[in-house]
Amino acid sequence: MEDTIIVGAGPAGLTAAIYLARFHLRVRVFDCGSSRAALIPRTHNHAGYPGGIAGTELLRRMRDQAAEFGVEVEPCRVTAIEPLDQRFRVACEDREWQARTVLLASGVVNRRPEEMDDDLHDEALQRGLLRYCPICDGYEVTDRRVGVIGTGDHGMREALFLRSYTRDVTLIAPAAHDLDETCRRKLDDAGIARVEGPCGDYAIAGDQLRVQTAKGSLRFDSVYPALGSIIRSDLAIAAGANATDEGCLEVDSHMRTSVPGLFAAGDVVLGLDQISNAMGQAGVAATTIRNALSEATPLRR
Repeated sequence: MEDTIIVGAGPAGLTAAIYLARFHLRVRVFDCGSSRAALIPRTHNHAGYPGGIAGTELLRRMRDQAAEFGVEVEPCRVTAIEPLDQRFRVACEDREWQARTVLLASGVVNRRPEEMDDDLHDEALQRGLLRYCPICDGYEVTDRRVGVIGTGDHGMREALFLRSYTRDVTLIAPAAHDLDETCRRKLDDAGIARVEGPCGDYAIAGDQLRVQTAKGSLRFDSVYPALGSIIRSDLAIAAGANATDEGCLEVDSHMRTSVPGLFAAGDVVLGLDQISNAMGQAGVAATTIRNALSEATPLRR
């Protein structure tokens, strides 16, 4: 019987693991190896790292820190979380464990542009030609030529956000634009160009990413897909947790889901998809877990 099982070893899961291990609790961490943080070439807005730090290096350091307190990250994809009487059954491939509490820190997966193969996608991402988070790295495209793949309210909002970094922003429809009058007016007022889709035939051309559109071949210093994300909350929802229509888990101020003993932190929760935010949520969740367990069975050395 574990005190806590953590699903996911990104910044949220590893932060919680460090806290919980230092509370002298029995912690087990499962990870399927697809943390979105690992895709970050270099983050510059995570405090404490002048010059920035690569996502893989940040995760390595966090794993090493967790290991100092006896935490091992086990490569395993969790397939079910089942609430039982004051405990949970957690299934992972052909094995299962029980825990008094569970913390879901499984994150989200960005929807990628269609027709972009994996090798091209990864190279463009590492070179900064393809970016997913304008909050994280909008500064790096200051006064550069930027394309945004998207439409509707979501595409408009991302294009407007990037307009505060550069005046050269083009909103490209994945297929055909679906913009109401308000969206069109806001884009026009900001001087953001609109190009119809479909778009594809991506290629790296020198230091730019080439995109084929209905208007012909266009080149950009960076392209932002504004295509939404797949929120990996299905395990918690299947266990009975409440979620938004988009799939974000609903939690209270202590990161408790609607299922007693089931907690969530990081991008799987509705809020700001940022490393620092995920780590803060994990600290709150871990402390709440510790206090809840101590109320049930006082923790003593």
